[in-house]
Amino acid sequence: MFDQYGTIVDMQKGLTESVTPFLKNKGWSGEPNSLVTWWRRTHFENSMIDALCDRGHTSYREIGQRAVSHVMDRCGIAHTRDEVRWLVAEIEKLKPFPDVVAALERLRAAGYKLAILSNGDRDMLEAAGPHIDFRFDHVISVQEAGTFKPHWRTYAKAAEIVGEGPSSILFVANHAFDCIGAKSFGMRTAFIDRRKRPFGHTPHQPDLVVADFSALAAALA
Repeated sequence: MFDQYGTIVDMQKGLTESVTPFLKNKGWSGEPNSLVTWWRRTHFENSMIDALCDRGHTSYREIGQRAVSHVMDRCGIAHTRDEVRWLVAEIEKLKPFPDVVAALERLRAAGYKLAILSNGDRDMLEAAGPHIDFRFDHVISVQEAGTFKPHWRTYAKAAEIVGEGPSSILFVANHAFDCIGAKSFGMRTAFIDRRKRPFGHTPHQPDLVVADFSALAAALA
């Protein structure tokens, strides 16, 4: 079971490529990569607030639009609501990391069932499918659980949908918080350490740490 944004698809690179001409047309002189980092951090913070308040699930798209508007306000970039919608919709077109699809095919050939569990909305994940160009056995949105990862309900609902007990599932993510959430629920976890950063001092350490998907497939298949 895989996280999608940042694990399967290259979110930082893809969004930076999308915003670069947009920011140039706006006359903004900052670094597009930095703006994407601020966007993603703001989105993460707001989604965690939404999950902790637990007063009804806000869509990923709405959280994303709020984050983009907030960051552009802070950067002094004039923008319209339509521009914000367009930028967030670019998430649906992100491409996988170069090593992902071949590794997934190797894992499938080895007999694994392969699933996505994403914070993205159902329709966003459906739209992303052709751009990833790999058919998973299950593509699950946290909308099914009504909260964002790493709330335990998201992993519980995903396990229910795939019909497996938590200990039979290996959850794979490029983000420590997601591995921690899955591990604390009882899943095994694999951390994709593309950024070569320490996992952190938590009791919920991953069962496997690999550099990329090629190494993951080599370890499992």
